[in-house]
Amino acid sequence: MKSLPNILTSMRLVLALFMFVALAAAAGAVPYLSERLDPLQQFALQRWAVYAFVVAAVTDFFDGWLARRLNATSVWGAILDPIGDKVLVCGAVLGLLSLGPQPMVVLPAGLILFREFTVSALREVGAGKGVKLPVTLLAKWKTTLQLVSLAMELFVAAWGAFSLPEETVVRSGFALAAHGLFWLAAIVTLITGAQYWEQTRKALS
Repeated sequence: MKSLPNILTSMRLVLALFMFVALAAAAGAVPYLSERLDPLQQFALQRWAVYAFVVAAVTDFFDGWLARRLNATSVWGAILDPIGDKVLVCGAVLGLLSLGPQPMVVLPAGLILFREFTVSALREVGAGKGVKLPVTLLAKWKTTLQLVSLAMELFVAAWGAFSLPEETVVRSGFALAAHGLFWLAAIVTLITGAQYWEQTRKALS
């Protein structure tokens, strides 16, 4: 049972990879495979990609909760968990952008990617100098906002794959809510990035 949290984290990595490849294939970006897909198969891949993302996002909550509940925290889990989060978020962002032009998504998506890679570099440099950057409460909320807003954005981008009517007030309202939450996630992401930057600067000065 104590290995269950790490199994869930590993499953998140596998699901993130499947989601990205499925979205890329549906968008026509996977050589050989994409050119053999008909529209129905492309829609099916989009649906399964959304399902995979949602399941992977849920594991992000349960692996940490189970690790604490079962007293199964480990160094391996501490390494895998943030990697799983970043792979899932970055894979979803790139997969989302592959589905077509989305002006309301491009800027916050780029800012999120910029922050994630920057903080990863800060952690790596800090670790080499004995500086630890503990995860803050705001950073945990940041991850939640990212996952929820990306799930909504993926659903909007794959709207047709779920056989829902295209031009409806419901779709417009859902898209507006998704974009607003995604921008909020990007803002919180940048704030936490600035906090980590300041922590590292103080620790190294």
